[in-house]
Amino acid sequence: MTATAWEDLRVEALSAQHDRSVFDSGVEALDRYIRVQAGQDARKKMAAPFGLILPDGALTGYYTLSSTALQLGELPDKTIKKLPRYPLVPATLLGRLAVDRRHQGKGYGRFLLADALHRAVRSEVASFAVIVAAKDDGARAFYERESFLPFPDQPLKLFRPMADIEQLFR
Repeated sequence: MTATAWEDLRVEALSAQHDRSVFDSGVEALDRYIRVQAGQDARKKMAAPFGLILPDGALTGYYTLSSTALQLGELPDKTIKKLPRYPLVPATLLGRLAVDRRHQGKGYGRFLLADALHRAVRSEVASFAVIVAAKDDGARAFYERESFLPFPDQPLKLFRPMADIEQLFR
């Protein structure tokens, strides 16, 4: 993809104007979510869904962000040592991330992840880290390549500290 083409992409809050009916990531749960549940979650303020829109207006990928909290003891010991001893640690949940299979392998997943991290770090709501729950080992490998760290007892649950994310955008 050329630099001009990247500049033509936009990520925006999903709304009723976006056609989600033909979205097909190859993962039924992610497809069903974007078609059926995403609008409801947005209206009820349970998650904020954002879509990657191509120049022709087609939805080619999406992700969701929401607030969450972690039990302090879930984190690795070396991370716990750096934090105050609050029982809950505020975090941002990257709940879902999917790319339509017709556009997979073009870097759109990384583009969406970068946009999600940028939105999370710009938020004025306190958050120690961005948390993801990988659907499988392939998704886990994707997040690990992007510097996410696994939780000690939950290898498919990963996090990236907000302080690390801030460094990306300086």
